[in-house]
Amino acid sequence: MKRNMPGETKVKYKRMSRSKDDFLDIQFEKPPPKFPTKAILLSVVLFVLGSILLVIGSLLMTGYIDAKYGDRTWPVLILGSIMFIPGFYHVRIAYYAYQGYAGYSYDDIPEFE
Repeated sequence: MKRNMPGETKVKYKRMSRSKDDFLDIQFEKPPPKFPTKAILLSVVLFVLGSILLVIGSLLMTGYIDAKYGDRTWPVLILGSIMFIPGFYHVRIAYYAYQGYAGYSYDDIPEFE
């Protein structure tokens, strides 16, 4: 098994044929975007948990849940909002990129590794 040496990368190269032009179309081809599985999974989790917390906070605020838990209303609403907003934003981008809408790509979702 061949090991990569330090500084060596796993880049795939294409051989370009020589022509009379200095520039070739293949130089400007953009590689297909990589599907950010972890980032989309995290955004779905944030979206779902944020939605649940917002619903619970709304029920606390309106009084459908017992008033003895009233002191927890604002922290639940704030935490739900903090989780819901970025989760919804990235789930929406992932959905539009999946559907193929113009201007949306998986490259717009930040990926962490």
